[in-house]
Amino acid sequence: MADMEVDVVIIGGGPFGLMMANELGRRGVSAALFDQKDSTAFNPQANATQARTMEHYRRLGFAEEVRSLGLPEEFPTDIAYFTRFATHELARFRLPSAREARERVACMSGSWSAAELPHRVSQKYVEQVLHRHAAALSGISVNYGWKMTGFADHGTHVTAQVEEVAGKGCQEIRARYLVAGDGARSAVRRQFGFRWEGETGVVRDFFGGRMFALYLHAPGFYDVVPHPPAWMNVTFNRDRRAFMCAVDGKGEFAFHTQLREGEDADAIDDAQALAMFHAAVGRPVEARLLARGTWTAGHALVAEHFQKGNVFLGGDAVHLFTPAGGLGYNTAVEDAVNLGWKLAAAIRGSGGPALLESYELERKPVALRNTGYARGFAESLGQFRPKDGLESEGSEGEALRKEAGAYLEAHGRAEFNIPGITFGARYDGSPVIVSHGSEVPPDAANAYVPTAAPGGRAPHLWLADGQSLFDRFGFDWTLLRIGADAPSAGAFEDAARAAGMTLDVVAIASDELRTLYEAPLALIRPDQVVAWRGEHGQDATAVISRVLGDS
Repeated sequence: MADMEVDVVIIGGGPFGLMMANELGRRGVSAALFDQKDSTAFNPQANATQARTMEHYRRLGFAEEVRSLGLPEEFPTDIAYFTRFATHELARFRLPSAREARERVACMSGSWSAAELPHRVSQKYVEQVLHRHAAALSGISVNYGWKMTGFADHGTHVTAQVEEVAGKGCQEIRARYLVAGDGARSAVRRQFGFRWEGETGVVRDFFGGRMFALYLHAPGFYDVVPHPPAWMNVTFNRDRRAFMCAVDGKGEFAFHTQLREGEDADAIDDAQALAMFHAAVGRPVEARLLARGTWTAGHALVAEHFQKGNVFLGGDAVHLFTPAGGLGYNTAVEDAVNLGWKLAAAIRGSGGPALLESYELERKPVALRNTGYARGFAESLGQFRPKDGLESEGSEGEALRKEAGAYLEAHGRAEFNIPGITFGARYDGSPVIVSHGSEVPPDAANAYVPTAAPGGRAPHLWLADGQSLFDRFGFDWTLLRIGADAPSAGAFEDAARAAGMTLDVVAIASDELRTLYEAPLALIRPDQVVAWRGEHGQDATAVISRVLGDS
């Protein structure tokens, strides 16, 4: 088959790679993506799309498409804890359905002022949307059933050798850059010798060790369970601890239980696997296996580097989570958003040398932060052990269930009401942020104080006309002129034009927004991060040079 030349070759077709293809294609950058799987994910995998990720899907124009998928729009996205699914409910943290999220988002303020609220949807559905939109872009080639067999960085360009898994063809791809989202066993990371930093092999009563995953169909589940439906269902007992996500709200579930000492996944037949599910339910219910597998809980790992030369890594290739708080997939999407616009700027010639270097400098601290938060959530649930008598009838059992319920309700609130984690990641110290020493609020999982101090997500506001502030931003760079007396944008427009930067100037005469941003001018990056704010445009040339990595 003929060789191919593109701007960027992407290895890996999960959320990171597909999001990268969308970011590049929307900016007119050509890319070829290769993944050895037959197609996008069949198994549910990640199940929680955070509000920040939904804001990025909104920026790309398909947030509503994603929100329409997965659970029925009236289905509650509660997190519920049970001794067993069909016996005692211990605690429930209530969260809105998709319909309620649409209705409430415009009324939210403070920590949860956002263009989008979270959505509980299986990764299998999200990948289909990302794939469809990426494949429709001019200059983007998405190829499943192809594996990379080798690559080399030649300084001025990279080459990658790929071949069809079916063995029918092979190609050499020449590109300016290679982006690797090739998963936890990344061949690119191993070739570079990048080591993992952090902890692994953590053993806990739950969420620490080998996990057994079942994707199953059990449409009678809701007939035998006497409790209201929930998106996340968690068992808490001494026999079979598990968590289970509703995939379609009709009978498909992603069930995960920890293998106990002596249990070997390879020796467990399908009947025994279904018996594990039945033990967690606590009542007979007909079920059919769709898929099964294993994975390891207890990771909080970040690679020592995210880049070498013209090769960049993201997603599971550089950070591994125990999936508490739903942070792995969302961190991967944000990696792609951060790197995508920077690669495009470098290819267009507007990005300086510090711009691409800033990818690792910005994203590695966030990966360390997020894996740390996930580790804390896993410890909170996994180290909390059921007491003898929890499932007993009578006053003793009732007292133990009340005690466990109080703990689990607090845990659920801590793990799933996380505006600080969702919106509070920052790039302080980045060489392409002009901070002027602005003070920032402390980083906390369950609280977020909006701030326009450069280095963080631009504070959101619903404008007087009902429009989201983020919908006023340009797709690339935006200069906000805030307030009736905001200074001219002329100096920034001239500096941007000279640097080859695409800049939209947006004037909003809002006293509330002026108070929120604490300045009449704010320069917003393509990833909706504040790069600079100030009182005037006298230093516009120096500011533009800095944020593009030229100084």
